[in-house]
Amino acid sequence: ASLAYIGPLVVIPFLAARDNSFVKYHIRQGLVLFVLWVLLWMTGMIIFPLMPIVMIVDLALLVLAIIGIVNVVGNNAVELPLLGQFSKHFNI
Repeated sequence: ASLAYIGPLVVIPFLAARDNSFVKYHIRQGLVLFVLWVLLWMTGMIIFPLMPIVMIVDLALLVLAIIGIVNVVGNNAVELPLLGQFSKHFNI
């Protein structure tokens, strides 16, 4: 489940353990982070002057990914701050 928070590696837990509700919970949150990272990357490439802001948001997403991995290791199903609520929109 901790691979779900490492960008495109979210595919591995999806293929390996999609029947496990704990893993699915973290896959949804990892998908939120991955989608935001892709959108952030595209924004930074298109609007280059926003790069300092993009870098700060990227650092915040990295911190959220670390929090997610710590939750997996601790066997906790806790929503990520600020973004966890959006994981409900992914139907896996």
